[in-house]
Amino acid sequence: MKKLKRQTKVIATIGPATESEENLERLITEGVDMCRLNMAHADHDWVREISTKIRIIGKRLNREPAIMMDVKGPEIRTGYLQNEIKLKKEGLIDLVFEPQPEPPILEGVWQIEVNYDKLSDHIKVGDTVLLDNGLIPLSVIKSSPDQIRCQILQDSILKSRRHVNLPGIETGLPSLTEKDRRDSIVGIECKHDYFALSFTRDADSIDLFRSFLHENGSDAQIIAKLEDQKGVSNIDEIISASDAIMIARGDLGIECALEELPIIQRKTVGACLASGKPVIVATHLLESMIESPVPTRAEVSDVANAVNEGADSLMLSGETTTGKYPFQSLDMLNRIASKIESEITPGLSEELRLFRPKAKMLRSAAMLAMKMKNSAVLVFTRSGDLAAKLGALRPNGAPLFAFTDIDGLHRRLRLIWGIEPFLMNFSEDPEITIKNAIDKLVKEQWVESGDQLITVTNVFAGGKVVESIQLREVE
Repeated sequence: MKKLKRQTKVIATIGPATESEENLERLITEGVDMCRLNMAHADHDWVREISTKIRIIGKRLNREPAIMMDVKGPEIRTGYLQNEIKLKKEGLIDLVFEPQPEPPILEGVWQIEVNYDKLSDHIKVGDTVLLDNGLIPLSVIKSSPDQIRCQILQDSILKSRRHVNLPGIETGLPSLTEKDRRDSIVGIECKHDYFALSFTRDADSIDLFRSFLHENGSDAQIIAKLEDQKGVSNIDEIISASDAIMIARGDLGIECALEELPIIQRKTVGACLASGKPVIVATHLLESMIESPVPTRAEVSDVANAVNEGADSLMLSGETTTGKYPFQSLDMLNRIASKIESEITPGLSEELRLFRPKAKMLRSAAMLAMKMKNSAVLVFTRSGDLAAKLGALRPNGAPLFAFTDIDGLHRRLRLIWGIEPFLMNFSEDPEITIKNAIDKLVKEQWVESGDQLITVTNVFAGGKVVESIQLREVE
């Protein structure tokens, strides 16, 4: 039986370092399960071009990765600056809502434009404002509809169009902006498999986005990005309403206390396992490899911890968009995940709640596959639910083969831990479907004579259909 490269999945963000046909083919060949397109930095023509390339290459390699469009979401940024500004500790800065001249200074106080003119409605004296991903902390000393005056808390340099974070402060920004809608229409046109919703705050924002996708003819699934304190507070309803969760540790580590970040990650992974929802750990996994051919030892431990906790997928961002070593980064994730998985004592997750009888039978099938040599689990699904539940059981070391006759679902299944998906027509006779699936596995050299396949499937007995667990030896 062919050994899987790893059971933890890998997502690569596509950018200048990986956008060529040659590099996309290399990414897919070396195991990338999903390609992420970040709409904070992408235009529509590029999205169409890259999506077509990924689809063509995936079909040629007989290994189609899923495509995720990561919509930008609501964000506040500072305005354009022709030259960077040196800010001095204990100096003053005004956040204003109209474009400023160059240099933007009035009576010795820097006048910095921000793109949200209702910001003062949510800010009060004593609040903290963070610029440039938390690198520039400010303390609010006066707030009015025209400007917000802040004291600078440390020497720093402000560059053009920097991100503004407001830890613990709720804003009235829409969960889905007009840019998000325009971008998503292009993703729907390109038949993207997943859309990631930035700064997901509650179930309502997911329901709104899902309605928008359905109204425009898309059955794509929604990945809710956990990025602020409101999202953390509402994590249970967000998990329930979404199709998957992304722990986006960049903004999350700014919006929440840093020491809380590993606790949020561990609890979120556990909650997703209990619900049978895929969970992605993202941001700063191998950040140093943007410039270095080797990671820091702390990064290796961070990746190993995410694998140990049971994350479905690990995501690379800058490492594969603008980094100097995109393929070394992918190889490092492959090596770490594979090694850690080999060290985990085989056993099933006890966190997953199973309700339907057929889903409960998966636990027995997965346990049997782990106990037997050269064995795997074989499932057939049209909704993806059985495959998701099977992956959530985390049967370490047992390959999980999921067959579907729904075009597109076979790509979406790539996000789920341990699942190797296949697209194949189903017969009305379950026995013929099983035989065709085994033939396909043999033909593609996943299994060989003597291997054991444990399948949860329907059989005809006494004139009616019943659920069964079957053990099939490959001939």
